[in-house]
Amino acid sequence: MASVELVLLQRVEKLGQMGDVVRVKPGFARNFLLPQKKALRATKDNMARFEEQRAQLEAQNIKRREEAERVAERVGGLTIVIIRQAGESGSLYGSVSTRDIAEGCTEGGLTINRSQVILEQPIKTLGLTPVRVTLHPEVSISVTVNVARSVEEAERQSRGEAAAVVEDDAPPTVESFLEGADQPDV
Repeated sequence: MASVELVLLQRVEKLGQMGDVVRVKPGFARNFLLPQKKALRATKDNMARFEEQRAQLEAQNIKRREEAERVAERVGGLTIVIIRQAGESGSLYGSVSTRDIAEGCTEGGLTINRSQVILEQPIKTLGLTPVRVTLHPEVSISVTVNVARSVEEAERQSRGEAAAVVEDDAPPTVESFLEGADQPDV
């Protein structure tokens, strides 16, 4: 399979640093790196243009990284609450997506888009889940996602209490019936 040679204009996770010449598959270059201006084709003209602008690009990168670090300090330890329907076992009737997390972060005061949310696997259960949010290619923070059935349950989970909710209208269980049978009638 053919590959394309590119020069990176910024750090790309699991690929390289700014200025590195890398070989990638044509689709990755065409659909991701080139349209998002993360790389240029490694032609003689582009390499010369990159070397001319390298100091300026590095200065812009440092400025953006410092800004991202300030934001990370300001919102470090952010917890967002997402209310979802779930079964009795705690499994959701769907999953929490990167879009849901990005919207929750925006409501919490951190404006991000869903491509900045790094979700290793979909969230499909109730509870607290740490999620990585990339503010800059070199700066990321951890956001705690609190998935619950209600606001009250979310508050209990954040305090570390069990997530199980016992309804007052629940039918009596065999155990509760047997507990009452042990005592003699007075």
